[in-house]
Amino acid sequence: MDARNSRNNGAGWDARMIDEIVARLADKPGALMPVLHAVNERVGFIPPDAVPAIARALNLSRAEVHGVISFYRDFRIEPPGRKIIRVCRAESCQAMGAVALAAHIQARLEIDFGQTSGNGDFTLEPVYCLGNCACSPAIVVGDDLHGRVTPRRFDEILSKIGPDTRQPR
Repeated sequence: MDARNSRNNGAGWDARMIDEIVARLADKPGALMPVLHAVNERVGFIPPDAVPAIARALNLSRAEVHGVISFYRDFRIEPPGRKIIRVCRAESCQAMGAVALAAHIQARLEIDFGQTSGNGDFTLEPVYCLGNCACSPAIVVGDDLHGRVTPRRFDEILSKIGPDTRQPR
């Protein structure tokens, strides 16, 4: 098994990596969620080829594992972009212009929510509260929270991120 990912600088994942995570967490009550979170964090996504190994190790069906992966928004089955952009969709942000901001971001990046740009730079995700209501509308770019974001301010933030230096996918 081998796949590209963004969390460990494009290095491949392999069955040993999955086996190590499962072995470390298999004895926890409800081990599937901790295992999936650990794989998602370490690899950057949950490789579909890893699902049978996870299922086998936890004595679950592949359908059970896939069902959990597809139910929760936190889990990905494809590598995310170099930067994840989260746009708050909660009421306060919507009242302060988040709908127009989201439309601007989607047009600027040429992607919709849940998609990754063709060059692999950005993944766009909706979130339903960033806890920054006093500074609506809010977004998170990577780990950086930004408040009172306008389309113009988003363009400024985007220009400061810098070009990607990775090899193309």
